[in-house]
Order: sequence, then C-alpha cells, then structure tokens
Amino acid sequence: MSSLINSKIKPFKATAYHKGEFKPVSDQDLLGKWSVVFFYPADFTFVCPTELGDLADNYAKLQEMGVEVYSVSTDTHFTHKAWHDASDTIKKIHYPMVGDPTGVISRNFDVMIEEEGLALRGTFVINPEGEIKVAEIHDLGIGRDAKELVRKVQAAQYVASHPGEVCPAKWTPGESTLAPSLDLVGKI
Repeated sequence: MSSLINSKIKPFKATAYHKGEFKPVSDQDLLGKWSVVFFYPADFTFVCPTELGDLADNYAKLQEMGVEVYSVSTDTHFTHKAWHDASDTIKKIHYPMVGDPTGVISRNFDVMIEEEGLALRGTFVINPEGEIKVAEIHDLGIGRDAKELVRKVQAAQYVASHPGEVCPAKWTPGESTLAPSLDLVGKI
C-alpha cells in the first residue's frame, strides 16, 4: 500500500448537508485553504456522534486557523439531515456533512471497508494546494480527539510557512522547533 502523504486529492463530487441546506461539494472546494476531511462509519451509531460532537466543539478554533472541516460517511445527505434533526449532539455541527453513498470519496482516501460499505475512521489534513499532509486511520472502535487534530493542523501550518524547520513531538505554537542538520544527529 502506498502512502497518501503529499499526494494530491482525487476528483470527487458529492452533496453535503450544511447549515440547513443540501449543497454540492467537490475536490475543488478543498483547494485554496486548509481542509480536514473526517471520515466516520455511519450516522445513528455510537462512537461517531462522540467524535463529531467533539469536532463541533473545536470547529471555531479550526475556523480561526483558516481550516474548513468536511465530515464524510457513506450515508446520504438525506440521512445526515435526519440525524442532525434527531440528535442534540449532531445539532451542534456547523461544518458540511458530506454524503458518500457510492463510496467514491472513501475509496479515494483508502478508507473504504468494501464488504461492509462503510468508511474506517480516517482523518486527513489537506493543504491549500490539495496535498495530503496528515493521514490517520483508526479501527472502528477507536475514537479520535479533536484537540490533537487542532495541534496537528497547527504543526502542518507552521512547517508549511517555515521552510527548514520541523516540529518535535507534542509541539504546540510558541514552543521551540528544530532545524534539521548534521549538528543535531545523536544530540536529541
């Protein structure tokens, strides 16, 4: 399996439920800004609403950073609306909820579970040029942490705007970075 890191996103067209409306969304919408594509298995489930609610709680911070979030499951946009109307947790969501009933987007990001027609828990950070900079895939029973996602986006944005610098483990804005060189080898 080849890595998706630094690869360009593949073309797709879909419909999202967003702010009370059905809206078209495509790969072109992800260009020109930082984006997070957040795959989850299905609406009306157990771990998924906890993750999407956590992401909703951190959405304003991501927006301040110039990041748009797209949650994606193999459900339809109609199902997304029904779930939004039925769940207090999902009502908190202000980011687009993309329907992928054909599985095209899930396959593009290598998260499709073919025998089940569901997506794995995949998180992808995409730069304004449409390149995948972070790819994280979890088994269905392992939930994600949106605060850690925010930190990873901050690191990706920092590295993109500071050529020659890298962010060490647990780096947060304001902390020291590293400038890889022969002088650092064996000294960290």
